[in-house]
Parts: sequence; structure tokens; C-alpha cells
Amino acid sequence: MKRNEKFVIAINRELGSGGRTVGRKLAERLHVEFYDKALIKTLEERYSLSVEEIEKLKGRSHNWLAELKRSLFASEGMAVTSNYILAVPGDKPVQPTTHDMFEAEQEILKNIAAEESCVIAGRSGFYVFRDHPNHLSILIQASMPFRIERVMRKQNMTREQAIKTIENIDKMRENYIKEFTKTSRYDTRNYDLVITADGKTEDQIVDIILKYIE
Repeated sequence: MKRNEKFVIAINRELGSGGRTVGRKLAERLHVEFYDKALIKTLEERYSLSVEEIEKLKGRSHNWLAELKRSLFASEGMAVTSNYILAVPGDKPVQPTTHDMFEAEQEILKNIAAEESCVIAGRSGFYVFRDHPNHLSILIQASMPFRIERVMRKQNMTREQAIKTIENIDKMRENYIKEFTKTSRYDTRNYDLVITADGKTEDQIVDIILKYIE
């Protein structure tokens, strides 16, 4: 990946690995935007976007995506910050994604990457950007004890609740990946870099990624 050209870094991660925080910190260090899955889902659902509707928006304005994001945050009563993040409390499962919505997600993600260098967490980024000329796909994983402890701490859960949440989210994400990409998110061939979070802080993981890029 070349930093002096427009690039996209796709981060897939296991719940409890700290991957979303790593993505945000990495974007800050690279001075680019960070987008998480919640923003993409909200854009789709709020505006009922389809591939056809996205094409119509693009035809009306070359800044359609920026305008859409501004209107979203204005409707939420929030200021648009340098990082486009909307929280998903507890990483709760969402309604099943249809194939039309998956196509719309890909279109939104590809348009984001076409506009600017960025870091994107989740949403099958390794698959969406597999043909992007200047991309880096990363998987951040961790041992189950590490993940359980982090989920307990971050989401104020009991051990039993954390285990159940991790198991449910793991199953949901794997089913999603398999259905729409016909591969597994655990297949390391989908990534340029795989990092285990155990024994590392988020900042140390960011350092590893930056060193890899260099």
C-alpha cells in the first residue's frame, strides 16, 4: 500500500479484540477519515438506499455522499466530526441484511474509497476492496479469555453475558460473510495482515500496522 496515493484500509475484527478502537486510532495517525459499520447501516436505512437510488444521487451531484452524511448528522442533532462513527450499544445483532442492501453497502463503501483515503471497520471490507489498486486488508483477532475480559469491562457485562454475546456476534458475522462473499472471515488468505491483540495495547497494534505499511 502506498501512503502517497489515495488508499483504503479495511479492518475486520473479532468482538472484544479492540479492532474498532485500533481503526479509529490508525485513522488519526494517518490523518484520514474513519468509518464504522453503524454509519453505513444508518445511511442505508435512513434513506432506503439501493444501488439504483445511489446512481441517481451520483448523477445529481458529484458530492452526493458528503451531502448525505451532512444531512444525516444534522438530523441526529450532531456535529460532523473528523471520524464518522455511530455507536452500536453492545454490538447487538441487527435485522438480516438483504442482497439488495449488501449491494448498496458495497456501492457506498466503494464511493467513500473513491473520494478519499480512509480506514473502514467491518462490512466485509476485505471482500469489497479486493480489487482496489491501493488497499490493505487487516484482521484483528484475540484469544477468548482476552475477548471475554474486554467485553465484560467495556460493556459492563457478567462473564456469562459476555460469552453469550461473543458467541452470538461471532455466529452472526460468520453467517453474514459466508452468505454474501462465499468465504470465511477466518480464512487468512483474505487478509494482508493478521494481528493477535493479546499482550498488546491498541497503540502498539497501530504501530505494527504503520511499520508494515512502511
